[in-house]
Amino acid sequence: MRGIARSAVPVCVLALIVGFLAPPAAAATWSSTDRWGTWTNGGYTLYNNIWGNGHGPQTIWANSYSNWGVWANHPNTGGVKSYPNATRNIGRRISTIGSLTSRFNVTVPGGGSYATAYDIWDTGHAYEIMLWMNKRGAVGPLGTRQTSASVGGHSWDIYRGSNGANQVFSFVRTGNTNSGTVDVKAVLNWLRSNGWMGDVTLGDVQFGYEITSSSGGMDFRTNEFSVTSS
Repeated sequence: MRGIARSAVPVCVLALIVGFLAPPAAAATWSSTDRWGTWTNGGYTLYNNIWGNGHGPQTIWANSYSNWGVWANHPNTGGVKSYPNATRNIGRRISTIGSLTSRFNVTVPGGGSYATAYDIWDTGHAYEIMLWMNKRGAVGPLGTRQTSASVGGHSWDIYRGSNGANQVFSFVRTGNTNSGTVDVKAVLNWLRSNGWMGDVTLGDVQFGYEITSSSGGMDFRTNEFSVTSS
């Protein structure tokens, strides 16, 4: 409302404006506007993770590891601005994991540029495995497309590349979805059977929103999330 005198705007209108622009964190159990804000709950860690250049404000909020979200207002300037996420550490060699699955259900905006994605790491951070469950706008995976495959309960276009620090394997779902179950162990077995990586020790399984732009302020909500292993 730049250029309008404060006294010229009725109080009720101001209240509506503030309510529209404010992030939905007021009633949450935990919230943070800090770039690196973290919270642990139920064996998971939530992380605001505003790591990119040229970012805007972002607030993460949570009632639990499975019910959380962010309000983000990042400019449309290109480049990833943040990856707010929930993380579960596994800490076991792939061959010793009997099963590893994850469930998710999200509500995402109809504007902006972002991907809802898993980011999975070995403990040495030599390998990064991304599972893109949905994407919108000017976003794309690192590297070049290698093949397509149906594995872990979904059909993917699979990319391989390097960011200079580690190998990156990106499984981009052939159609967007906002909910489902992923057999992560099956994806790891596929990578091993194709010789892309060995029997590494699995570290973090992360799930969140890789946000490139959300100009004007947008809500990303995790309605359900869990990682189960045996």
